[in-house]
Amino acid sequence: MRTVMRRAGFTLIEIMVVVVILGILAALVMPRILDRPEEARRTKAAMDIKSIETALNLYKIDNGVYPSMEQGLNALVEKPAIGGIPRAWREGGYLPRVPKDPWEGGYVYLIPGEHGPFDLSSLGPDAAPGGEGNGADINSWELD
Repeated sequence: MRTVMRRAGFTLIEIMVVVVILGILAALVMPRILDRPEEARRTKAAMDIKSIETALNLYKIDNGVYPSMEQGLNALVEKPAIGGIPRAWREGGYLPRVPKDPWEGGYVYLIPGEHGPFDLSSLGPDAAPGGEGNGADINSWELD
């Protein structure tokens, strides 16, 4: 009598089923994972805007006015030498540095603002005003 030895391993059909299942899982999970970095960038931009707003308000408390457009946000880091020189500028400044937004653009500072005493915005990943969804601007007047 002959003994038939069976080879251990996977058939082509079994491998194909596993590949199809992995493909379906990747199609469902990948968009959720890939969207997270953009959500994190938008959250960081909102936090930066809140931090800059706080520094601007402290500047106003000390000096009676917000920095002018000419002085810009840099007035929060270095004592302005142009425009209205602040009378009680805080030694060491109000921020260690003016942050760039997460897309390496600068924050847009407008005084007087259209939505308050000043407007502060990040133009988002497209670096252009407006946009929709993850490409939309992050604006100080739209944050909590």
